[in-house]
Amino acid sequence: MRTAKEMGIKTVAVYSEADTLAVHARFADEAVCIGPPPASASYLVMERIIQAAKETGADAIHPGYGFLSENAVFAEKVAAAGLIFIGPSTHAIRVMGDKITSKQTVKSFNVPLVPGMDEPITDVKHAKQIADEIGYPVMIKASAGGGGKGMRIVENAADFESQMERAQSEARNSFGNDAVFVEKFISSPKHIEVQVLGDQHGNIVHLFERECSIQRRHQKVVEEAPSALMTPEKRMAIGAAAVNVAKSCGYYGAGTVEFIADEHFNFYFLEMNTRLQVEHPVTEQITGIDLVKQQILVAEGYALTFKQEDITLTGHAVEIRVYAEDPSNNFLPDIGKLIRYVPPKGPGIRVDDGMEEGLEVPVFYDPMIAKLVATGANRAEAIARLLRAIDEYTIVGVKTTLPFCKFVLKHERFVLGKFNTKFVEEHFKPDMLIDSLSHEEEEMAALVALEVITGSKVNSPTESKANKSSNWRQRIR
Repeated sequence: MRTAKEMGIKTVAVYSEADTLAVHARFADEAVCIGPPPASASYLVMERIIQAAKETGADAIHPGYGFLSENAVFAEKVAAAGLIFIGPSTHAIRVMGDKITSKQTVKSFNVPLVPGMDEPITDVKHAKQIADEIGYPVMIKASAGGGGKGMRIVENAADFESQMERAQSEARNSFGNDAVFVEKFISSPKHIEVQVLGDQHGNIVHLFERECSIQRRHQKVVEEAPSALMTPEKRMAIGAAAVNVAKSCGYYGAGTVEFIADEHFNFYFLEMNTRLQVEHPVTEQITGIDLVKQQILVAEGYALTFKQEDITLTGHAVEIRVYAEDPSNNFLPDIGKLIRYVPPKGPGIRVDDGMEEGLEVPVFYDPMIAKLVATGANRAEAIARLLRAIDEYTIVGVKTTLPFCKFVLKHERFVLGKFNTKFVEEHFKPDMLIDSLSHEEEEMAALVALEVITGSKVNSPTESKANKSSNWRQRIR
């Protein structure tokens, strides 16, 4: 919305009843309620969104990066209503929305693929034959969907049939499709993705790579750009491969090509996300290119005003996702009211949030509070700034992933860049974040809580002592 306002474009926000007080609803020039809190009754109801656009005289719909952002049917309905869908063609959405079809599409475009099958399969015995030929360990993946659903790692032939049946059952229940594909499992994998941008005139560029290997439950928590250990030669090769993926489906708009890489940075195509990514700010920080602005211009039919050689990589950016989750309790959501909320500021700090003090973190949606981004002249400076920003970030009322992110940023494996997607399972245990509060700190906690309730300062005979030995008050306030 901020980008649109800078471009002189008026905005209309749609919101559910749960988001009546949400920042995006108040920031827009107009706002329309489209239904009750459940997404199935509001944000996923295509007709209500389109109707809101028509009633307010909107020209285009930006789908964001969730809900209907990768739904080809929605894009078709938007176009049928005489509106512009700010995103790629429905063809690109459909082709890249299916893991099997996407691999078949990119196969002839010089894009590296993980050894395995490129056609969907449901027959367990046939699939096992393929697995035996590839060699174990292998990965079984649902051909449709994501988020770790319908995914199994099989270490040996004896376990294959049972694991595939489980993967198929989960895929069937989650996506209504039990087709899977089988491929070689990459040990010590890194998750590397490349931002691409294309226009409707056939021009496609990449905006370098992002390192997204720090994940929990197959979802990213820490992202950075560029990747710490990527060589210039590998950077050029993976960027070219990403552009070829985009070319294979005639892509335009902003998109992300995801790769899996081994310990030697040999990379293989994983999938393409046909939308703006949550982590797009780190790419904007190192390139100086506003991706949302480019999305809007491309949707209007404008050609890109820059070529690949014009795009330069400057500095380093690291982003953490601040979730209302308890990392000491298996990252379970911790929903509630933000009693105090003060985001950090200062040089190199960017906070993209949709929350304010006094608002409730809704139980109905993803519990992400904000994206906190730090940019520096180099990786070390970016990390140092991000650690400072975490210490300054004040969130009271819910537990967050801030302590976990601080743990990651200070961990030797992260500092050295020698980590992969197994970081959490190999290096993190919940009890690492459990603080042992001293008597004075416990007293201070009670005092701060009382201050919040009464709205007045409460003095303590041990306050000065606690302040000297601990920054607990400062941290939670």
